[in-house]
Order: sequence, then C-alpha cells, then structure tokens
Amino acid sequence: MTSNNFTLQIGSNGIALVIWDAPGRSMNVIDTAVIEELSTIVEKIAADAAVKGAVITSGKETFSAGADLTILEGLSRTSAELVATQGEEAANARFFEDSRKASLLFRRIETCGKPWVAAINGTAVGGGFELALACHHRVAADNDKTRLALPEIKIGLFPGGGGTQRIARMLPPADALQFLLKGEQLGVNRAKTMKLVDAVVPPGDLLKAAKAWITNGGTAKAPWDAENFKLPGGPVYSKAGMMVFPPANAIYRRETYDNYPAARAIMQVVYEGLQLPMDQALRVESRWFAKILRSPEAAAMIRSLFVSMQEINKGARRPAGVPQRVLKKIGVLGAGFMGAGIAYVSALAGLNVVLVDRDPETAEKGKSHSQKLMTDQVNRGRASAADRDALLACIAPTADYAALRDCDLVIEAVFEDRKVKEEAIGRVQNVIADSVVFGSNTSTLPISSLATVFKDRARFIGVHFFSPVERMMLVEIILGKDTGDAALAVALDYVRTIRKTPIVVNDSRGFYTSRVVGTYIREGHLMLSDGVPPAMIENVGRMAGMPVGPLALNDEVAVDLAWKILKATEADLGPKMVDARQKALLEDMVDKRGRYGRKNGKGFYDYPSNGPKRLWPGLADLQPQKLDPDTLDVAELKQRLLTIQALESARCVEEGVVTDMREADLGSILGFGFAPFTGGTISYIDGIGATAFVDLCKGLAKKYGERFKPSKLLLDMANKGDTFYRRFPPDKRRAVA
Repeated sequence: MTSNNFTLQIGSNGIALVIWDAPGRSMNVIDTAVIEELSTIVEKIAADAAVKGAVITSGKETFSAGADLTILEGLSRTSAELVATQGEEAANARFFEDSRKASLLFRRIETCGKPWVAAINGTAVGGGFELALACHHRVAADNDKTRLALPEIKIGLFPGGGGTQRIARMLPPADALQFLLKGEQLGVNRAKTMKLVDAVVPPGDLLKAAKAWITNGGTAKAPWDAENFKLPGGPVYSKAGMMVFPPANAIYRRETYDNYPAARAIMQVVYEGLQLPMDQALRVESRWFAKILRSPEAAAMIRSLFVSMQEINKGARRPAGVPQRVLKKIGVLGAGFMGAGIAYVSALAGLNVVLVDRDPETAEKGKSHSQKLMTDQVNRGRASAADRDALLACIAPTADYAALRDCDLVIEAVFEDRKVKEEAIGRVQNVIADSVVFGSNTSTLPISSLATVFKDRARFIGVHFFSPVERMMLVEIILGKDTGDAALAVALDYVRTIRKTPIVVNDSRGFYTSRVVGTYIREGHLMLSDGVPPAMIENVGRMAGMPVGPLALNDEVAVDLAWKILKATEADLGPKMVDARQKALLEDMVDKRGRYGRKNGKGFYDYPSNGPKRLWPGLADLQPQKLDPDTLDVAELKQRLLTIQALESARCVEEGVVTDMREADLGSILGFGFAPFTGGTISYIDGIGATAFVDLCKGLAKKYGERFKPSKLLLDMANKGDTFYRRFPPDKRRAVA
C-alpha cells in the first residue's frame, strides 16, 4: 500500500513496515494529509489479524521535523471565519477538535492493540518525537548528529500531541518539567540514559532491531495503561510531589516573570495530568494547547521565530539572478576577541581561515581562542579530539597581509577606530584580487564613509557580528550607498555557510541593532539619573522581558564604548543630539572613576574574583535625587524600556534603514534580546495597535521628554488603523529614498 507520504509493506513475518517519505520536502513534517494517511494505515494494521506489529521509520536522513506550523495558522484563520458565521461557541468547539487530531492519532497508535516501534534513523523533534513517544518501543540509530527534542516552548507553544503527558510519566516530574520548559535537544545516547529511547544500535541494524523487538514478544500496551503502573516521582500529592511543584512554580516565575503563557500551561498540564488517567490527561493537554495556540504571544513568536526565521535563513533577502557562491577560504583581519570568534565559527563551518594581526604572536593568540572553545566541547563530550584538531588545522594565523591574496572574502574586525580601520583597509586592498568582497565588522561607523578608502565601493559591505560570536545567532549585513548586489549575495552566502541568521539593513549611524539597543541602555541611564533605585531598574528590565537589565548590558558592551559613541555623536551632530544627563553620568563613570564595565572588573556592577557580580554601591552617589521605590509605577517603568526600543525601530523603518519587518523583529530578538514573547519590536507595536501605541508614546513624552514623541509614520498609521506588516508586507519592501 502506498499513499502520498507513506509506504506500507507487510512482510511474511507479519511485521508491517511504515516508511514516511514526504515528496518534495527535505524533511518529513506533520500536516493534515499526513494525519489522515497515517490514520488510515493505523486502522488497516489494527484490523489485519495477520499483522503482529508495526515499525515506523523515515525514508529521509532525518525522522521528522515536527508539525507544519502553517496548519496551525490555518486553524486560527478558520476559527475566525467560524466566529463570524456560526458564533464563538461553535468556533471554539471546532478549533478544539481540529487542534487535537494529532493527539488522537498518537493515542490510537498507542491503544490499537498492535505493538508499534519507532525506528528513529535521524533527528526527531516536536510532533515527530511525540509520534515516537506514542510508540511502544523506540530504537535509534547511533548517529552523533541526531537530536531528539520537544522545542515548542521556543516559539510560544508546548507539545500538544501527548508529549507533556508521556514525558511526565517517563521521567520524574522535576526532570520532565526541565525537559519541557527548556526545549532541550538530546543526543541519542543521552536520550537512552534518560529512558526516552529504549535502544541505540548501529544504523545498519536499525530495522532489524526494531522488528526483533516485536518478534520477541513486544507488548502492545504502554506502561501507563497497565494496572500496576506507578509514576516515576510518585503521586503529585505526596511528600516527593510537594518538593517539586511549589518550588518549580517559584522558579518558573523567577525565570519568566509570567510573560510566557505556554510555560505556565506546561506547569498546569503536567500538574493536572498526573492526577488523571491517560485519556483524561490528554484531553486536559488538548484544551490548554488550543488555548495557547490562540494566544497573541504564540502568534507573534510563531511568525517571527519560526516562519520569518525560516524565510530569512533560506535566502529571502538574497538578490535574484546572482549565482550562488561556494566560499572556501576567508580572511579575518584582527585576532582580538571578535576576530578570533569570527575565525572560530568560520572554521567550524569547514572554511579555511587566514587570521591576520600585527605580529605572529597576537595572531596565534587569536587562534588559541578556538582551541579553548573546542577543548571545552571535548571536555563536555560534544566533540572529539580529532574534531578539535581538524578545526584548528583550518586556521592559519599570520602577520603577513599577502596571505589574504587568494581569499574569497575578507572581513576586518580591528579596533573600532576610523583611522585604524582605514589603515587596515588600505593594506588589504593592495593584496586581494579585484573580485574579492571586503566586509567591515563595525557596530557604529557608517559603511559608506569607510568605503571611500576602498578602490571598488561596490564590493564593500558591513558584516556586523555580535559578541560572543560563537553564541550569538545574528549577523547584521549593512549596505553602503554604493554596495552592489554581488557583495550582498556573497555576504549572505557566507552567513548561511556559518549557520547564522542574517538581516539586511541600510547604512546609518548605529545601523539598526546598535541604534535601537542604545535607547534601552540610555533609558536605564536616565532612570538612574532620575533617582530610580539601580536594583529596581535592573529588575524591571528583566520583568519587561529583556535578558538583562540596561545597566548590566552596558557593562557587557563596555561603559567606555558608550561614552566614546556619545562623544562622537555630539561632535558630528551637535550637543542637541545627546542627553546632558546621560553625558554627565558616563563622564563621571569613565573619565573620573575609571569604571569601564566588565572588561576591567568595574562598571555599574562590581565583578569580584571570588563571587558573583553585584551592583556597585557607589551608584547612589551619582544620583542627584533618590526616589522612593514604593511610589514608582512598575508597569510604567517596563513600558519606558520597551516603548523606547519599539519607537526607535519604527523610526528606522520610516528612515529606510530597515525595509523588511521580518528582519526588524528577528534582529531585535536575536541581536539584543528584545522581549521574545512580543515577537520583536515591530510586532510589539502591531500587537498593541498603532493607535494605542501612539497614545502611550504621547503620555510618556509629556512626562519624560521628547524622545518618546511618536514619528510621522506612526501618527499616520494610527490615523488609518494600519499595521506595519500590512503596510510593508515582506514581498513589497520599501525602496530606499
């Protein structure tokens, strides 16, 4: 029997082999057709007395990438239509039933009376792993690249195909909650240790081992359906249970500040589900899944962190008609922390790297950064010594610029000083070929002005990495006034090669990410000057959804760098373009007190060698006044920190710095951690609504100053009831004026 997505083969031994191989896709995903076809196969196997059991595997290199989330978007659209035609009650009932079809199918596999084995030949995540969990036995091929995970929490959802209930019955509740709330990826051997996989075998023995389990009497009943089943961690209302759920709830609040409905739902469904029989527990999970699926947080996160992310990573911004460039060798100029990180991620992707600095010793020190990172991976069991040696062999440290001659791309990452960069650019262009693209890693200096010293401005482009390079997934590509399509294509091909996410922006002071995150840091400075307690500033930043408070962030990027940027801005644009209170604060911190940030162990925080960082007590001396925290409106403080960033993003759109709303949102989340539950800075405005956002800005401007004044674009959108994604759809990006 063959359907569109599956092939069913029933052997003479009575074992059915179900091969999942979706046509036209690189990976198997669960959509409506897959659910319907697999349901038919399950019923056929269940009804055939000659079939002893079934093995399901994939015809591709991976098992399954989970659900096709466009289905979920379609469910929401259908629900909205039903509300209009049949009423909310009917729409809700239909939405609930449609959203639990996969859960019902997986439960049918589990209870059909025939043993099922998942032969996991590669990565299985999301609904694909839930399908495997619903099988009575799981055998995985021994492959270091295979990953097993339920990562739905990362896009504002939670496992809705029975994953929360099966995991909570396979693991002690503390481990189950951690696995579900982190969306952690497991290798097959770790999954076996956790008993989420029953056996790990050589790839060539996968189907043999799966079939042997059935032949040798494999049971068709899941452990939790047996009468004598006991929960791994004991009942919820037991001494052990009470040692898990109350503290877990406290940890959840500490980590999320209740900003993520899906995380709360995981806590709820595990807590409730463990007190119920499996079928009732699954129904509880499905009800919460339907609720979360319709939440604004899930909609925003799915759009930005799944749909937009996939589109951008697949080359949505790559110029049409420019041939794909296969890069083999790149040059990195500057072996400091940033350049060393760029060399590492490039070598990790298999590229040969020429790492150049002023002398061989400095260049070699840059290479040692890669050695340290790889040694850490080896010590954690995530890489082998051979992997480390192979990566280090790709990096050639040198002080000789001539070694850059045959590179396909050169990226400079020297000190953030115009004269230093211009000197480096001049030396490089004397040795590289006329076809080589030159990328400047700068966070503030305008690309168009740097390009004036390069012989062919069409080949000059900004390639802005974020620190630490090996952990940050974003790369900001900056187009100068004369940057050509060929340079953009090469830059995007390179970013894709190193497996990071690119956004493309136009040249301006601070570009997009540095410009926007600078407003977050500045607002923290101004709160401090206003007399808001420093600890309150930091806590409110995290409560708003940012990864760290504005003062801690400034320490990470360097307080003296913020001071240099402010002085440069004042010199270029005049004193009206800087805030006198921020200027006074930074001058005091840097020039008078030598507090540069984490890099010299003292900034807004102190960094003792024998303990965690702590806010510097001397900050109180820098406050002209001190406000009583009990009189301050926490909600308003949170609004100030988020609104100022969203407002600056809107200005970037209005000025043509950002032309694709997907990139504005992705850049804000991946670049500086803007509250992910909002979907990003632009989605934050669209979620509030332009009219409400403008009213919010006006209120803050009246109270705190002109920096909150809404722009002309926002006023026009509020007047027309428009949204950014409607006005600037991805396929109709604005031309730059």
